[in-house]
Amino acid sequence: MGRGDLTNTEWGRLEPHLPAIGQRGGRWSDHRRVINGVLFRVRTGIPWRDLPERFGSWKTVYERHRRWSADGTWDRVLRAVQADADLAGRIDWSMVSVDSTSCRAHQHAAGARKGKPRIPGKRATPRHHRPDEALGRSRGGLTSKIHLAGEGGCHPMAFLLTPGEWGDAPQMIAVLERVRVPRPQGGRPRERPDHVSADKAYSSRRNRRYLRRRHIKHTIPEPKNQRASRKRRGSNGGRPTDFDKEVYKRRNEVERTINRLKNSRAVATRYDKRAYVFHGTVTTAAIRLWLRP
Repeated sequence: MGRGDLTNTEWGRLEPHLPAIGQRGGRWSDHRRVINGVLFRVRTGIPWRDLPERFGSWKTVYERHRRWSADGTWDRVLRAVQADADLAGRIDWSMVSVDSTSCRAHQHAAGARKGKPRIPGKRATPRHHRPDEALGRSRGGLTSKIHLAGEGGCHPMAFLLTPGEWGDAPQMIAVLERVRVPRPQGGRPRERPDHVSADKAYSSRRNRRYLRRRHIKHTIPEPKNQRASRKRRGSNGGRPTDFDKEVYKRRNEVERTINRLKNSRAVATRYDKRAYVFHGTVTTAAIRLWLRP
């Protein structure tokens, strides 16, 4: 076992949720070696062609990662791993925090061909395909943004990719609606945390109405301009928003989650041209965080 490879304990948690080896006419080789190659590339950010020989053919590793990013296999594995963690009581539903982070795009991430990419052998468009490829220009150049919901134990619950210049507040509802943890023993998936925390960038009447409608307590500071506007409108401005400073201190949990996620260099810097492949890269990094004790 090399540095960064899956341990026997981690592999035992992951293996039951992977596609069967016998699928696709027996063309798939050992999953463990290939997945270790994917994890090595996600952790180091090296070009696919420079993968060490101990992982086998670089093209096999790359194609497995691309296919599983396109057809949603990585997403299903993440949900299954989260379900196992929830069954073991390892998810802290008392607080889910939302935040975003920008990822600088490498020059090789630009220049993807226009049009919808296709999955070889299939007619469907890859999942998470974006016509804009989740690339946008900001003061730092080409960037992508990851909007993340993290639980109290510093593990990612759900995320959304957008171009780097997109605002945070409009994406909050979309991120929270992606929080969906299945229950292996039966019943509807769990989707609602007890409390949601976010910084003032997510303060909007639309977001607060959404959280109240779902009966989710929330701690979101109100910016000065919104507070002044509410006071100018008098009784029509509504009631002041509740804010608990002690509860708000837990917002650092999502920041620590982002730091752990961006320890993977292929997440901190985007090298993938296609948005759905980069989505698979971030998902793979999230799966690794859930597999660790």
